[in-house]
Amino acid sequence: MTAAVPAPLDAAASGGAPAPRSARAPIGEYVFAAASAALGAYTVIGAGFIRVPPGSASVLGPRVFPYAVGVLLLVASLAVIVQIARGHRGVPDEGEDVDPDAPTDWLAVAKLVAFFLSQLVLIDLAGWPIAVTVLFAGAAWSLGAKRWWIAVLVGLGLGLVTQLVFGAWLGLSLPAGPLLNWIPIFNG
Repeated sequence: MTAAVPAPLDAAASGGAPAPRSARAPIGEYVFAAASAALGAYTVIGAGFIRVPPGSASVLGPRVFPYAVGVLLLVASLAVIVQIARGHRGVPDEGEDVDPDAPTDWLAVAKLVAFFLSQLVLIDLAGWPIAVTVLFAGAAWSLGAKRWWIAVLVGLGLGLVTQLVFGAWLGLSLPAGPLLNWIPIFNG
């Protein structure tokens, strides 16, 4: 059964007749939902293999958050599959600042990939706060931020706050790096 779904209203407003859209099975949406469900199942199964120290007095052990994230992924992906099966399809963005015909800026993509890969080296060498600063500032610069020094300050703030939250309050150790290693509160 193939039915035609009318095009968005702005096609008729531009002087052209609305072009019918095919009601074929949205394969891409099913693939995305299935991949999300597989990731959720992998997370739930993997959480079962996390070792809990014997005699742990912690109410929230190391398995709680992976289980929660995995279950949320499974529930959300199943809800998406049900919605797709009922005929609700995703509609492409038609915002005023979105140009679907614009070419991909491969230089920006390469910069972003380079800054993400820099994390592999910088976390061990410089520590978490500096690595996050470089990643945030580099991503902002790659995406066209004009005032790079603001991005550096925001990245440094994010790095220090996450280091403090994970190291001091949650007792988890993120590498503080040589600049902050001497401050006890930054070492979990």
